[in-house]
Amino acid sequence: MTPLIGGVARIGPAPDPLVCEAYPTIGGIRPRFAGSTTGSMTPPTGLAADERDRKSPVPTEKTFMGQPRPLFNLFNVELWERFSFYGMQGILLLYMFYASDQGGLGIDKAVAAGIVGAYGGSVYLFTLLGGWVADRLIGSERTMLASAVLIMLGHISLALVPGVPGLTLGLVLVAVGSGGLKANVTNLVGSLYSRDDPRRDAGFSIFYMGVNIGGLLGPLLTGITQQEIGFHVGFGLAAVGMAIGLTQYLVTRSGLPASVHHVPDPLPRKQYLPSAGVAVAVLAVIVALVATGVVNAANLADVIVGIIVVAAIAIFAMMISSPKIDSDERARVVSFIPLFIGSAAFFALFQQQFTVVTLYSQSRLDRVVGSWEIPVSWVQSFNPLYIILLAPVFAALWTRLGKRQPSTPVKFGVGIALMGSAFLLFLPMVGRPAVPVLWVGLILLVATLGELMVSPVGLSLSTKLAPRQFPVLMVALYNLSVALGTALSGSLAGFYSERTEGAYFGTLGAITIGIGLVMLLIAKPLQRGMRGVR
Repeated sequence: MTPLIGGVARIGPAPDPLVCEAYPTIGGIRPRFAGSTTGSMTPPTGLAADERDRKSPVPTEKTFMGQPRPLFNLFNVELWERFSFYGMQGILLLYMFYASDQGGLGIDKAVAAGIVGAYGGSVYLFTLLGGWVADRLIGSERTMLASAVLIMLGHISLALVPGVPGLTLGLVLVAVGSGGLKANVTNLVGSLYSRDDPRRDAGFSIFYMGVNIGGLLGPLLTGITQQEIGFHVGFGLAAVGMAIGLTQYLVTRSGLPASVHHVPDPLPRKQYLPSAGVAVAVLAVIVALVATGVVNAANLADVIVGIIVVAAIAIFAMMISSPKIDSDERARVVSFIPLFIGSAAFFALFQQQFTVVTLYSQSRLDRVVGSWEIPVSWVQSFNPLYIILLAPVFAALWTRLGKRQPSTPVKFGVGIALMGSAFLLFLPMVGRPAVPVLWVGLILLVATLGELMVSPVGLSLSTKLAPRQFPVLMVALYNLSVALGTALSGSLAGFYSERTEGAYFGTLGAITIGIGLVMLLIAKPLQRGMRGVR
């Protein structure tokens, strides 16, 4: 879940609005600073290339909490989109593995958890597509609008189309739409300000408040709806939430600045047909692989993991070997490799709140209060609640420490170790017939403390370490680390069962703590490799 940046304070180092100044497009995509996490989105730290030198918009008489009026529009869009996204995800795994007489599809638990992980990882892969469409075809605003429509249609498919066809269609539409929206909505918020507008930080703080409010309320409302009425009504509630956000956006979208319709690097018309041919070829290959059973529900998460690993290795190799970067830039790229691995390791455990923790909550928690049972998905609201409460504390801490605050590698190491420690906290409950809900609340508190050490600085760091010739690819690498971790959360879930939970949580927790300790041990060499970037 995205950290809330309370008031005007920030978490971690101050944003650097100049990190991408004068950067060219790479592969037709300009830097686009989207949020982190199926489970975690990070505030953007740079400005879109086409807004750098724009003058501040002329203030209007009507404001929203002292901010440009259109921020209210985007605030509501993101609130309702996150409400629908996390609301749907809160009951998705349950829908897949519950038996048909419980309203579910009866899919094997391990397979269902793998699908959830693959779906979450694909959302981040589709941010690349969303950025390309915006920068080369229709601009940020239209891409965001089309993405919101796809998300709503996906939720409607889950609500109205029965069985596996509805599940497949719904997840594809929501994944593509969420990727497109992530890639563009924060860019629209940035368009409301010039780089020197003093209201900018507070504006993003307000915007991300909407993210966390939506993430908090979504699982609560869809969870109780699913439990009391049924899964399809719960999915329908997610669709209604997205429809509310989309409707109010359509009514007020005219207030956005004209620059949001600008296409930064238009695709020449002569390239339309070849590009369409590539798209059709890719789709044909995917259909063939699925039709022949090479890619199936059981191995989908592993396939996504493989694709991400190959893509990451190729991008790292291309940048490191490129003659276009100097020795300092090459050293920075190399220094990002351990951080990429650490980020993937962190999210491989953190994103299990949507896979293994959901399975654990369904079968192991004592959720009965009097004569009423707490919905399984309510456990997923702990994280956004903690973010809302703790993010201002971390912001104040980093502000007070100033230059004395820990370096990024140290923050990563501590955050990763905290995530591993959270998994070890499952061990005292092994063998206990009914685990208190508040114990899982404690586990997620420790995980959230880790998130606050890792998530807010990850995207910021990727922009600061990026070679001047490859800013987009460096940001893509950070998103790929989150995608890799999210997909791994589905692959790893196949090893979990009540019988093996002690070995599962103990092994993963210990390995992750080890990765965190290694990160702390190599923090100083990494810092030197960053060549002045802190």
